[in-house]
Amino acid sequence: MSEFNTWQESNLRQLAAEVAQLRQRLEHMATRTTEPSRAESRETPSTATPVAPAKRVKRSIFQWLFGQPATQPTSTVSDLTPLTSTSTDETDNSPTVVESNPPPESHSALDELAVRLRLSPFEKQVLLLCVAMEFDTRIADLCARAQQDPLKNFPTFALALALFDEPSWDVLSPERPLRYWRLIEINQPGSQPLTTSPLRADERIVNYVKGLNHLDDRVSPFLTPLELESGTTEIAPSQQTIVETILRRLDDTADAGRIPVVQLVGPEPISKQLVALQVCAAINCRLHRLPIELLPAAPSDSEILARLWQRECGLMPQALYLDAQELDGATTERFIAISRFVTRSDGLFFLGVREALPRLGRPHLALDVAKPTVAEQQIAWQMALPHEAVQAPSQLAGQFNLNLSTIQQLAQRACMEADGEPETLTEKAWEVCNATQRPQLDALAQRLEPKMIWDDLVLPVAETNLLKQIVAQVRQRNKVYGDWGFARKMNRGFGISALFAGESGTGKTMAAEVLANDLRLNLYRIDLSAVVNKYIGETEKNLRRLFDAAEDGGAILFFDEADALFGKRSEVKDSHDRYANIEVNYLLQRLESYRGLAILATNMKSALDTAFLRRLRFIVNFPYPSVADRQRLWQKAFLQPDAKRNLSAPPLDVLDYDRLARLNLNGGHIHNAALNAAFLAAAAGTNVTMQLVLTAAQAEFQKLDRPINTAEFQWHDRNCTRPNVANANEVRL
Repeated sequence: MSEFNTWQESNLRQLAAEVAQLRQRLEHMATRTTEPSRAESRETPSTATPVAPAKRVKRSIFQWLFGQPATQPTSTVSDLTPLTSTSTDETDNSPTVVESNPPPESHSALDELAVRLRLSPFEKQVLLLCVAMEFDTRIADLCARAQQDPLKNFPTFALALALFDEPSWDVLSPERPLRYWRLIEINQPGSQPLTTSPLRADERIVNYVKGLNHLDDRVSPFLTPLELESGTTEIAPSQQTIVETILRRLDDTADAGRIPVVQLVGPEPISKQLVALQVCAAINCRLHRLPIELLPAAPSDSEILARLWQRECGLMPQALYLDAQELDGATTERFIAISRFVTRSDGLFFLGVREALPRLGRPHLALDVAKPTVAEQQIAWQMALPHEAVQAPSQLAGQFNLNLSTIQQLAQRACMEADGEPETLTEKAWEVCNATQRPQLDALAQRLEPKMIWDDLVLPVAETNLLKQIVAQVRQRNKVYGDWGFARKMNRGFGISALFAGESGTGKTMAAEVLANDLRLNLYRIDLSAVVNKYIGETEKNLRRLFDAAEDGGAILFFDEADALFGKRSEVKDSHDRYANIEVNYLLQRLESYRGLAILATNMKSALDTAFLRRLRFIVNFPYPSVADRQRLWQKAFLQPDAKRNLSAPPLDVLDYDRLARLNLNGGHIHNAALNAAFLAAAAGTNVTMQLVLTAAQAEFQKLDRPINTAEFQWHDRNCTRPNVANANEVRL
């Protein structure tokens, strides 16, 4: 038989003995014909087991949170020593017994509850009287007989004051444990006196005395389990340092007063939850998560929840993780609810926030928590991948920002997909990371499927070299910043930002696709209409969500028409100007701290704030294509067949690319003309002819409202006797 089962049997025996003694006391009182004197009352055997006062000594944090009290129970609840902890059951709602640290055989659950909640001997006896009603049906009849009223088959304060030795009137006070901790419920209808009102033991307390310890069903709806997969509790040395700091601080305050609220600061929630879990594992308690959105806003409801939670902490070792990740400011209603809750309840609280909150109403400790460092992630990749993948750890750690447990899971998946082929392991690991860490940006951005390659890009040599430098810096930043030590001189982020400036259709979006394709990264075009919001503070919130979601996977963010969002800061004339400048300042900060590649595209470089231009790493100008460039663009506009890759292409007649290059069109319009010519050919059932291309080009000129010389768009083919088509509308469909 286990130690706990032995204690459980002992607890039931002691409970049965105490109920039997209580029944004898009630029978003795019921058989008396006159009111007993105080001396006779003292001659009645007492069932209370007084708690000997303990010496005040230095205690460990576990003893402070969940152990025996340091002093004899005091007279008011305000003097109570803080209580805190978490259950050991597998689920929040299923009843379970307390198997961790069971009390000695000489201590029953009622004794343990009296010690933990600071009950005086008389208060313990009153609670036993109410609890016994649930265990022995004879108690109700004896209560009626003892009170000489057949309708009073329930306990009352008046009965307890007459029944037990050394009664104390302050047991009726709402500041004493019985009422403060809601151990008993009082049914006081109308003008009925408090002393004669029916008393009933709280269901949670009845179960505890019986030996069952489960979370109160009035508290459990507010709590949700931490959504961490199995095996995700491993943390990096840098995170373990934070755990040790918290434990030292808790131990230092264990004998000095209320323990501080531990604020875990940063944008990464999983790392903060891992740190909190490690602290709770070290002090042997269970961690629950409470989203702040569920905290009651009404003071009365918040007071009830805080009091019940503190009572739960006194009954089971447990702590609470308050998830305030989406809290936007220290003046919001949610902040007020947090401050009220942690002030009115003692215990171990972890507060997960993006930025530290001031003025919580009680001592607090703020610590920044981030994911493992690049060096720690690289070591984790080296341990998780076979030695054949020499370059993979450095490349993966430099691009993807992951926790250690995630690295292990992705490495196992990559090895399975590589199927024992070391030469493909690095590529598979990259593909797995890129796929699993794809950010959820559907509401704020559009994911582009990169299809363009370097051969599709037509730019001058200088601009092409700048684009290749961007690729090289993204690939080599881990070596330069980490291995070569340049990170020590960087007081900003390690991200790379670039500005693509040029007229519409000069290849800015195509260049972004080329970079994403070469780097094998996800490319997201930001939807400015979804990001910019007219309500104050909403734009910053959207930008924060955007950058946070893209951070871990190192996705490429492409801000098209960025001048709409990155415009010049204006002179502050009213509150709208001030908040507009705040948005620009916030965006500048996030661009600097973003660890990925951010590309800004604009048609009006002069409209951008000069602060942006100073902080951008690269500025690539996309000029209007020259005649030679337009000839290359026309040649690349029509796909060529590729027998090796089994790629087809449109049927082409001989095209005069010199003639087409003289048409003053940029790359975007050339692409549109080529596509429209292909559709004209398909509709006419012919090859793509020079005349069809000229017809499509003429339509582009019409869209641009440019003057049209009809002779420029007619083609006379000496080998063709059929009249030429000068207008797209004349094509027979």
